[in-house]
Amino acid sequence: MCLAAPSRVLEVGAGMALTECFGQRREVSLLLLDEEIKVGDYLLIQAGGFAFERIAPERALESLALMEKLMAEGADARSWGEKAVR
Repeated sequence: MCLAAPSRVLEVGAGMALTECFGQRREVSLLLLDEEIKVGDYLLIQAGGFAFERIAPERALESLALMEKLMAEGADARSWGEKAVR
């Protein structure tokens, strides 16, 4: 399974976008998207650097907040599902 953290678009160029997530910036391809992407949008990015979905800002911020909370707990990511089941 792959976990994609929402990345905010900082710049848009010819088929590419500069994104940021948890302080990490990277250029990603917009080749798989058939909609216009603009600065401030949130994207999900797959391994290899291809954005595959634009998501609503509310959903992105909610997901990022949850990820930050889980990372702050310091537990092994493999145990996250165990906590939810208990």
